[in-house]
Amino acid sequence: MTFKDNGLGITAVIPSLNPSQKLLTTVSGLIEQGFSDIIVVNDGSSPEYDGIFDEVSSTEQCTLLKHEVNKGKGAALKTAFSYIQQRNKDIKGVVTADADGQHLPEDILKCSQHMTDDKTVILGARNFHQPDVPPKSFLGNKITSFVFKTGCGININDTQTGLRVFPVKLIPFLLSVEGDRFEYETNMLLEMKPEGIPFKEVEITTVYEDKNVGSHFKAVRDAFRIYKLIFKFMLSSIISFLLDNIVFYVSLLIFANYVENTRILISTVIARALSSFFNFNFNKSSVFKHKCDYKKCLIKYYVLSVSVMLASAGLVTLLSLIIPAEKEIIITLIKIGVDAILFFVSFHVQREWVFKKCK
Repeated sequence: MTFKDNGLGITAVIPSLNPSQKLLTTVSGLIEQGFSDIIVVNDGSSPEYDGIFDEVSSTEQCTLLKHEVNKGKGAALKTAFSYIQQRNKDIKGVVTADADGQHLPEDILKCSQHMTDDKTVILGARNFHQPDVPPKSFLGNKITSFVFKTGCGININDTQTGLRVFPVKLIPFLLSVEGDRFEYETNMLLEMKPEGIPFKEVEITTVYEDKNVGSHFKAVRDAFRIYKLIFKFMLSSIISFLLDNIVFYVSLLIFANYVENTRILISTVIARALSSFFNFNFNKSSVFKHKCDYKKCLIKYYVLSVSVMLASAGLVTLLSLIIPAEKEIIITLIKIGVDAILFFVSFHVQREWVFKKCK
């Protein structure tokens, strides 16, 4: 059979750990689809799989890279991206695909054809409503999609897809994303939004054979890694929440002889000043990690903080007048309810304005 290059100028990358014959099927299928540059990364597979990788390396269109020990899917992808960057070959983009047969060569080609500019990332999206989708995959994707939409403002149907097409100019960005295992692909999506990198989803065939037993995704272990960034934001919010309300309660006791409305305002100001300063610095350094001007971010943060603080004080004061609330603990409980609502407002404003990456 005569090989004919598809002319897209896109390099295919396949990370692989202890592969079945499906890896060879995927590689041969890519060649049939006209891919002339295929990089396979052996991510520390056992010696008994050397025969499969030998076949890959003997294929003219393929380059085999190897980790002596298993480092994880994210690390394997980064190894390929670094290799592409170092060899400085004239290509337009990179398409990543899995080695377990989940991504059909024709879908890999279809997604690659949808890359029409040097900015937009193409994501191959599976249909999780089909009857042959394993419950673990359906539930895991739905939960992650919900978290992405409500918590991160990213509306995406298939958060776990490994079929992705990146313009070559995004390789430095891909190498800067944290993570060495399955969390790396999720971190990509989380980082694309603040970087202003657009994406487009292209529907692909949903393939789950043998209930996806070939997948190396360990639900409990890797789910923790995937949600680590989100957990950090939640941890920051919880600590700030506790600090704010403890200081508020203590301040109410200290200013017990003041007029009721006045001491609520004073206590709110003191509590919010301490908790917000902690929250800002924690989010700046450990959650968002964006290289923005510190002073500008701080000013925007406190514009938001003061606005939320005044809204909190006003609503708590109003509700304490409507609801009999002579005891400090009742007033504090009212404040907790008010701040729980204002938390979501503050979160969205922080994400979209305060910590938005500076251009």
